[in-house]
Amino acid sequence: MTMTTPFAPSIIQENFLSLKDYSTDEIMDLLNLAIELKKPENKYLPLLQGKVLGMIFEKSSTRTRVSFEAGMLQLGGNAMFLSSQDTQLGRGETIADTGRVLSGYLDGLMIRTFHQSSVQELADFSSIPVINGLTDDYHPCQVMADLMTILEHFGTLKGKKMAYIGDGNNVANSLMIGAAKVGMDISIASPIAYAPKPEMIALAKQIAQYTGSTIEITDNPEQAVSGSDAIYTDVWASMGQEQETIERFQHFQGFQVNENLVKHAKTDYIFMHCLPAHREEEVTTAILEGPHSVIFQQSENRLHAQKAILVALMADK
Repeated sequence: MTMTTPFAPSIIQENFLSLKDYSTDEIMDLLNLAIELKKPENKYLPLLQGKVLGMIFEKSSTRTRVSFEAGMLQLGGNAMFLSSQDTQLGRGETIADTGRVLSGYLDGLMIRTFHQSSVQELADFSSIPVINGLTDDYHPCQVMADLMTILEHFGTLKGKKMAYIGDGNNVANSLMIGAAKVGMDISIASPIAYAPKPEMIALAKQIAQYTGSTIEITDNPEQAVSGSDAIYTDVWASMGQEQETIERFQHFQGFQVNENLVKHAKTDYIFMHCLPAHREEEVTTAILEGPHSVIFQQSENRLHAQKAILVALMADK
């Protein structure tokens, strides 16, 4: 669709479900818009005046809920929290019916849930834009904030190397796809049993053929970190995997981001984490709080990146 506001991209998809759906130019367009909206003079532009975003949560959240709600308010609109336990979703109403009903009330929907198929079904049956706030497969909003942070810090994305150390989860999947789309190199180090799914690796490598980026999967953290510009990690047991914590802790020994591991990175590397962090597990406090850490800039950028997505999808419709 074509946007008329000068603060929105000229090319945008109807929904924001996964970065695989977006071209390199569209992603860069959104990132540049996010950087513009972050400027103090643009913080409260009423680009979504009178618009209402519904936020469906089947998984709890701090950053996702607060950043989307604050973003809508700063843009002049409103956000409505919809817990699955407080709506008919919790009593068996289908995603399809929910999407059709809410399309008559709202201007956009964000959903944070388990299955990617649920997000896709919501988008298929809604007549308003749908945003993926997180699924077990993807976390595209997080990675837009991550790419924004790297772009702010280095001034470019193409040719930069990211090392991701840890679980091959939804963040790792979206990082691979996002890096491939913008021409970054990425090396993911995970225990063999916890590497990203083969189909996700294949998808990222297919994209990388067109952008010149490299996708490396290894079980050697030092190899992954070697020559990296950014080092990224996440918790070893994500939400819903708490019963696996002890087993995972055993498998992930040797995958901690610590003072010894970061010696293999470039001297001006940045450390990233999507938070919340388990200090002294996947990362030491010294690294988390150290001079290379950009975790709170990264966290704040969730707000700005999502405001760009909201404006691109919902403004002037």
